[in-house]
Amino acid sequence: MNTYIGIDLGTSSVKLLLTAADGRILNAVTKEYPVYYPQSGWSEQNPEDWISATRLGLDALLNGYRRDEVKGVSFGGQMHGLVLLDDRDEVIRPAILWNDGRTQKQTDRLNTVVGKETLSRYTANVAFAGFTAPKILWVEENEPQNFVRIAKIMLPKDYLAYMLTGVHVTDYSDASGMLLMDVQNKCWSKEMCAYCHVDEKWLPKLCESYACIGTVRDEYGLPNAIVTAGAGDNAAAAIGTGTVQDGDCNISLGTSGTVFIAQNAFSVDGHNALHSFAHANGKYHLMGCILSAASCNKWWSEEILNTKDFFAEQDGLDALLGKNDVFFLPYLMGERSPHNDVSARGAFIGMRPDTTRKEMTLAVLEGVAFALRDCVEVARSNGLAITRTKICGGGAKSEIWKKIIANVLNLPVATVGIEEGPAYGAAILAMVGAGEYKDISEATAAIVKTKDVVLPDPIIAAAYQEKYRVFRQAYPALKGVFAQI
Repeated sequence: MNTYIGIDLGTSSVKLLLTAADGRILNAVTKEYPVYYPQSGWSEQNPEDWISATRLGLDALLNGYRRDEVKGVSFGGQMHGLVLLDDRDEVIRPAILWNDGRTQKQTDRLNTVVGKETLSRYTANVAFAGFTAPKILWVEENEPQNFVRIAKIMLPKDYLAYMLTGVHVTDYSDASGMLLMDVQNKCWSKEMCAYCHVDEKWLPKLCESYACIGTVRDEYGLPNAIVTAGAGDNAAAAIGTGTVQDGDCNISLGTSGTVFIAQNAFSVDGHNALHSFAHANGKYHLMGCILSAASCNKWWSEEILNTKDFFAEQDGLDALLGKNDVFFLPYLMGERSPHNDVSARGAFIGMRPDTTRKEMTLAVLEGVAFALRDCVEVARSNGLAITRTKICGGGAKSEIWKKIIANVLNLPVATVGIEEGPAYGAAILAMVGAGEYKDISEATAAIVKTKDVVLPDPIIAAAYQEKYRVFRQAYPALKGVFAQI
């Protein structure tokens, strides 16, 4: 029996899946590793921790299974992180992660000195604090002794692939988030490399996510396994939910939240409120990212209500849908799409003496849904006709939250039968790279099945339309206040 391994290199853990060629999950293993916060707003990891966790994970994953039956391995991974190696392939400094906030000065300089219009022309995107290029500038300016040692620049999952294969490669979807790649033409931007003082020979070879890049080194004990390049976490998750046809939409309701819209043709949002990235299927996508999604509910429940019983807190909310006069702005970590404002903060609006715990809980769930709709509305303003969406992530386990999202967006919301995030998409990429399927479309058509669909209620959806109109006025009204906090 041919088997495949999908590896999701996440922020807090690595998740490994062993699947059959028909998509059945045979085994799953998760190994955690630490995140380090050396200063306020900084976020780092030790790349060696990823390797040791993956080694342990592979041994546990394949316990009881034949290693020689594994035909392919691929990856999904946290995007934007900066991994630097010297000419001896030693890690120069801890990896700077996607949610690290130290680069605001460099980000502002890119957006003003180079200019947003020029950045968009070079890379199809503007600078965000989480992107890779500002991190490189930060290292040059603050750690020149490390900058002069650079021989290789990598993204997190690509370091893992390098250790498994010895090949220095990245895929187009992950590279799209570096602000160093010409997304439309799928090549490194010479202009951006020059501005960031990046020697192009430091950068990995670019290829499609399903391209075979090599085989697994002997020490890992997978004698018949090819390795494909893999994809950024959101693109990999979109493969896992079958979001591959033109106009297909997927919402990821994890720690952060994303609205991912597949496109056959390249396009750029006129205001760069959405990211314009390459997709793991060889085409393109637009993506809106809100920095706080399920993390808002976790914060509200655990830190404020002092409970981990999320579902008990959500019990009885059905009767309040569309009737809540309390609003919540979910900007606990600042916001990326569509506001690109690191100063934005969370806020409750509309409380009265009779406001209840249930109403505030509902407001948190609704606030995240409204923020996701902000991203959808930008896509619609660009002429995209979105008629339904799939949903994945930890927040998608909440039936009431899916119902809220269906009504706020006024779209059917579908859940897939197997929801294992980027690791599942990575396994599908491995299947295509090994020749099990001819392409991504054939693979996802055969493997990905819809489990259930939540339909909007016309009356509730109409009520939320009015609520959304009010919500949209709140951030502009408070923007100046946030900047002073």
